[in-house]
Amino acid sequence: MLSVTLRTLRTRWATFTGSFVALSLGVALLTVMGLALASTATAPQRGPERFAAAPVVVKGQDTLRVPTPAGTRASRLAHPRPVPATTAARLRKLGPVVEDRSFPVRAKSGPAGLVGHPWSTAAFAPYGLATGRAPRAAGEVVVTGDWARPGQRLHTDRGTVRVVGTLTSRGFEHAVFFTDTRAAQLDRKIVQLVVRADPASVREAVGDSAQVLTGDARRLADADPGRDREALTAMNALFGTAGGVTAFVSVFVVASTFAFAVAQRRREFALLRTAGATPAQIRRTVLAEALAVGTLASAAGCALGSHGAPLLAARVVDEGLAPAWFTLGEHTWPYHAAFWTGLLVALCGATAASWRAGRTAPTEALREAAADSGPVTRGRLLCGTALLLTAAATLALSLTGDPSDLLHRKTYIIRPMLLITAAALLAPLVLRPLIRLLTCLPSAVGMLARENTATAVRRTAALAAPVLVTVALAGSLLGATATLNHAKSTETSDRTTAAFVITPAAGTGFDAAVLRRLDSVPGTRISPTSSTAVHVLEDGVALIRSEARAAPPGDLAATTRLPLTAGRLGDLDDDSVVVNEEWQRHRVGDRVRVWLGDGTPRSLRIAAVMPTGTGGNGVYVTPRNAPGAPVDRVDVALEDGTSAGTVAPALREALGAGGGQVLTRDAWLRATHPETNRTTRLGLLLVLGIALLYTGISVANTTVMAASDRVRDLAVLRLAGATRGQVLRLTAAEALTAVAAGALLGLLVTGVNLAGMWGALALLSVRPAVTLPWQALSATATVCALLAVSCATAPAALTLRRRPVDLAAVHE
Repeated sequence: MLSVTLRTLRTRWATFTGSFVALSLGVALLTVMGLALASTATAPQRGPERFAAAPVVVKGQDTLRVPTPAGTRASRLAHPRPVPATTAARLRKLGPVVEDRSFPVRAKSGPAGLVGHPWSTAAFAPYGLATGRAPRAAGEVVVTGDWARPGQRLHTDRGTVRVVGTLTSRGFEHAVFFTDTRAAQLDRKIVQLVVRADPASVREAVGDSAQVLTGDARRLADADPGRDREALTAMNALFGTAGGVTAFVSVFVVASTFAFAVAQRRREFALLRTAGATPAQIRRTVLAEALAVGTLASAAGCALGSHGAPLLAARVVDEGLAPAWFTLGEHTWPYHAAFWTGLLVALCGATAASWRAGRTAPTEALREAAADSGPVTRGRLLCGTALLLTAAATLALSLTGDPSDLLHRKTYIIRPMLLITAAALLAPLVLRPLIRLLTCLPSAVGMLARENTATAVRRTAALAAPVLVTVALAGSLLGATATLNHAKSTETSDRTTAAFVITPAAGTGFDAAVLRRLDSVPGTRISPTSSTAVHVLEDGVALIRSEARAAPPGDLAATTRLPLTAGRLGDLDDDSVVVNEEWQRHRVGDRVRVWLGDGTPRSLRIAAVMPTGTGGNGVYVTPRNAPGAPVDRVDVALEDGTSAGTVAPALREALGAGGGQVLTRDAWLRATHPETNRTTRLGLLLVLGIALLYTGISVANTTVMAASDRVRDLAVLRLAGATRGQVLRLTAAEALTAVAAGALLGLLVTGVNLAGMWGALALLSVRPAVTLPWQALSATATVCALLAVSCATAPAALTLRRRPVDLAAVHE
């Protein structure tokens, strides 16, 4: 058996090249993804940055902790609490205390994201003076980096200051250091303290009023301490999805390749059966070939992946998807997982083909060798039907149970795989009528292309199936994100009735003086709102955080048209809340126990209920129930008879230079149009790139495998009088016909997948509009067509270099 397998592989090496390349690339990708996943799972926490040299840091509480029968539940507060003044006073009795403050600073020609600190905290990073001296007066500052120099005057939103020194940048922030007194005037809230005292004594003095951070825990006092973990979690999702798609598509390509190879070798298998080979021996032969190819390809893929993984790690760091310190660790299990997965993929892909090879009697196999009379086997039909029914059933259950589940990223990435696989399995059933529809042009080339592709339906299906998968993936994934973004944009547009929307500069809010000036602009009514959050305990064990906005009810009604399913917006007051239907309790008049953005517990009455929507219909409370939330948006409505052209300059003057932006409603809607985040977008492109790569492999392999069987057909055409150019045009037309059929089926699958999202949006009270990514679909279909035509015509052109008589004689 082994000798027969090796001779077969040596003789039919072109037949197995596609499977080898597909498997080796798949195993390489799985190795790379596995190494990346293992490294993200075991990556160390980032060490402290701003307070690396601080002995003890005391930070205000930033986490809500709620005891439940199942244990304590925790959630991040939208508005962390400052260190209480009484706590700070007790700590001063233990030793020297340095108060820390952090506040945004905007400087003309300065870098984005500038943050201000007291000078006394610079030593805790520790920062070192590169030039100049420390600040001594209120108008003096020291900056990090080399974007300013000593003696230079800076015009900032905190006043005009003079740079007296620069610090060597440590890479984690762009900072401006004021004197301690000036920093206290600019921001009175004490964010955290540094205490030079025994940690045990500090904990005893602090109690439950704040957090005491020592050692590596001091990183929690840095800005956005969870950014590294969030980035690694996003990488986990990205690489996990890419690995799943790699396994899915590689199984498909390998199965398609082996099925086509078995169809080509029916006469060979028939002769073996005639010579006495049993069906089991035929099946073992096919499986042995798959085992040999799978072993070699998996080993090559592991070796290739070991070289590719460091390149990927460097690339994700360069692109900002991973922390700068991220590297691959020493892990062995990804190699084992990738190798055995590749081998299993090869065996699974060949199993169905092996059963088909050994199922028929010798005479039946010889009769079937002349034409494709039954392109869909019973097993393929059953599997395709089962997957189709499963896709329909799961979609129906989601629509009737939880429509919002269809809007989640994992769902709209994974769910289409069922329908795509079902369509690929059942495609041969509709290929013949579809091909006749596509080739209805009254020409000789069209007639021959129609008959050739319709007769050799197995070859056509093997060429069309990977195109179907790629087009359907591109349309379903990119179409889902585009449809969801369009729905969110529609929601925002329907809710916003203001003529102008004013937003502050990045990282800041509007102070009371600015709001008074804006409110005094004639002919306008402003609605200042703040971002906050509300927490609620559901089922007694689940602490749910809901994003919220705080707004005066009367002003909110003048500038916003909220979609309500029950209640009235005018009933919102300091003792009530507006919720959405996603809340477990959402009946008007009921009281719910909530925790506000700063952790304050409250019992609020439900004044009104909004539909769930796309998830943007959050919660509304009054400003009194959002302590510590700065105003970050001002909607402006115009009174009757007021001209927008006269109001806009007055609003900009009231806002002041550098205080933010005054945007018309349409300009604000364009500026805030939802976009797919960068990590998700790159993940989708990676998935589609993998699918397109495998499509190229499958198309090339199928056309090369079919080329040897078509030599006699091409010779007959040449002997009948067809020119070399006409034969090549016919070959290209056949390839284009198969690609067009696959693309149309992929477009149909895309439509069905997006129809499910359309239904979910309609059930969630959103005006749905399916958005097809025509540009991506056209580009994908074009690339597939170019690949198919190139791979089909190149072998034919080489074959036609010989004389037709010689070709016919060789294949007699």
